[in-house]
Amino acid sequence: MMLSGDSTAGKHRGTFRGVAETLISKPEMGAQYQEHIAESLSKQGLKVLRPNEDDYAARQNSYWCNIAKELTPALIVCPTSAEQVSIVIKALAESDQAFAIRSGGHAPFSGVNNIEGGVTIDLSRLTWVRFDPETETVDLGPGGLWSDVYNTLAKHGRVVSGGRDGTVGVGGLIMGGGYSFFMARRGFACDDVVEFEVVLADGSIVTATAHDREDLYKVLKGGSNNFGIVTNIRMNVFKCQNVWGGLNFFTEQTTPGAIEALVDFTKNCHNEEDSHLLFFFTYIALLKQLILSIAYVQVAGIERAPAYNKFLSLTPFKDTTKLTTVAAVVSEYDIAPSGFYNTFYTVSVKNDTQIITEASKLHGQLPLKRHFSRQSANAGGNILGIENQPVDGLLLVLVVMVSTREQDAFARSKTEEYAGKLTAFASTFEHGILPWVYMNYADRSQKVLQSYGEDNVKKMKEVAVKYDPDGVFQRLCPGGFKLADVKDWELHDVCHLE
Repeated sequence: MMLSGDSTAGKHRGTFRGVAETLISKPEMGAQYQEHIAESLSKQGLKVLRPNEDDYAARQNSYWCNIAKELTPALIVCPTSAEQVSIVIKALAESDQAFAIRSGGHAPFSGVNNIEGGVTIDLSRLTWVRFDPETETVDLGPGGLWSDVYNTLAKHGRVVSGGRDGTVGVGGLIMGGGYSFFMARRGFACDDVVEFEVVLADGSIVTATAHDREDLYKVLKGGSNNFGIVTNIRMNVFKCQNVWGGLNFFTEQTTPGAIEALVDFTKNCHNEEDSHLLFFFTYIALLKQLILSIAYVQVAGIERAPAYNKFLSLTPFKDTTKLTTVAAVVSEYDIAPSGFYNTFYTVSVKNDTQIITEASKLHGQLPLKRHFSRQSANAGGNILGIENQPVDGLLLVLVVMVSTREQDAFARSKTEEYAGKLTAFASTFEHGILPWVYMNYADRSQKVLQSYGEDNVKKMKEVAVKYDPDGVFQRLCPGGFKLADVKDWELHDVCHLE
């Protein structure tokens, strides 16, 4: 079926309610139009991949999660610059064609970074890492991977507040906020961004900083793909030679002491800003065994820092801790390899021993300190809204990785069931459940943007209308967490949850 280029969005120009009302499921691109747009973009110098080509298959197979590989876009377009992204977005907006945006391809559910029958804009050729010693900043292409960023910066004795898994893409992590090893000292990864280069819906290429288009700058720090396509991210860098880190592995019997240590660490981590950890329970189906693992990263390079004393008093059956580098750490922490169907689900809870004991059946836990929001504010603020949390908490994430689509459906239902039971238990405590939902760990069913708070959602909607009055990124880019899906009644229900 050939699609008409007659968009209805102009009839609702300038009102977000109108944009939301026109959100539709776009039909697949007809073969005749597919060839037309492919030839047009190719003539303008873009690399365009069709389903019968080897490079198309290679890009499809390079997704981290199997669910993304099952979607078959009519075209994959691989720009090399902001100017080429501008050409693509103008062509798609003018012809009312649906599209997806891919940076590293690391999303856990369908439709975020790939699309059935539409156009996938693949940013995998935007991978530069350009260090500027005069400004102590680095320009990053959104399609790069964090492992390459760290390895390049290590040559200059520098690091950046980036991802903790080297296989994750730069753009996706930043646009979702981004937990990093430097969280307690510097805030979210997005808080170290000093400038975004963005291609807007009309194809214009703009920059957004704390002093120029500051409204756009702020909402891009956690607002995902609702405003434009980010084509360059300039971040602060800082000196960091060695870190102390690695993994300790424990048997299930260590759980009570480890939970006590985790709660204590979370209470005091604002006093130990260089000490970071991740806390995992992993069920190994083959062995029918639950393993507790703790990942340490002490970014000042202090071996066995006092912040970890309660953990270090426990006896691991394996210890990989050593003086190392951030680049080596992210290589070692390959805890979620590619080639599986993945279910992620996240819950934020009060930092309480009883709740964490109940939650110990979940997979991983991270401190969620209100202190982090103060670090964010010092860096110009973001749109995430964790300053609204009434108490310090822990961010829990359940990750299930299976081999088949049938197992995935079963795993998803069990994940939601378990998260519901945990929520019910934690809700019996004052402030036991915290409303904030971390986008990069969330399931598609979760109310991520709503959890940022009513004022922040209102601000995001205003910015979306200002920079995308025809609602291109709401109507034509359906993947991920969309402002057009946020209902006013949800804001009251989610944002006032205690």
